[in-house]
Amino acid sequence: MHPPEPTPSNHAAASGGAAVPHRARGFEFQRDTFAFANETRWRYAVDPATGRQVATPRVPVPDYMLHCFVVVRAARQFWLHARFEPTQPAPDEATCRGLIRAVVARSAQTASGAGAKVVIPGYASLREFSVAREALLKAGCGGAWRSYFQRGNWRMIYPFWRSHQASEAARLTTTLRDGGLPIVHVQRFPQLTINHTLLLFGAQETSAGIEFRAYDPNVPEREIVLTFERATRTFTLPPLPYFAGGRVDVYEIYRGWIY
Repeated sequence: MHPPEPTPSNHAAASGGAAVPHRARGFEFQRDTFAFANETRWRYAVDPATGRQVATPRVPVPDYMLHCFVVVRAARQFWLHARFEPTQPAPDEATCRGLIRAVVARSAQTASGAGAKVVIPGYASLREFSVAREALLKAGCGGAWRSYFQRGNWRMIYPFWRSHQASEAARLTTTLRDGGLPIVHVQRFPQLTINHTLLLFGAQETSAGIEFRAYDPNVPEREIVLTFERATRTFTLPPLPYFAGGRVDVYEIYRGWIY
């Protein structure tokens, strides 16, 4: 069980992260995430003889893969701009397609006002909507090319000093406490043993560092924990289906004009 997240204040982030005006509710994993998974092209495992991560191609090739940036960005857009009305009749396919388009066309940083949100009738949450309309959401949230051409990708090729990672951990914590939902690029360059995105929705300080609660689009059934270790000023992830676990370098994306 993860420690409870701190209750965020509902004012705009002062830390430089995504600006989020006052919101009536916080983020809930089982309500505000997609039910389907972003798949990987490869099947990953740890070689017991060497301890190294090895990959073999999936057969057949998954029909929805390499969309991690797209999925977490869309999850934040639904959180910022959509209001679900389960007591109203569910719309037909064409109407659903238009509602999805309306949400993902809006800002990924600033929330719509209460009276300007996109109303999605017939469903109680994004998770419920994504069970019923999986194909429409996969088609409507954006193509895999958006992951390759995300504007902040340039940052991964530069060094990640420990001082930078400590500053990033502090800033992410502040953004979360101020009511934001930061999206982070987690990667190791040039090894590329991991090149992925997570949506953070909670932070808890511990005696050793900070535990960030995260939505991983590859693991939709449960939240995961991204840990910042204060002594080494290092972020780590636990073993996951696509990653052997260990150190990752982290920076926030979808904030400002260069990220």
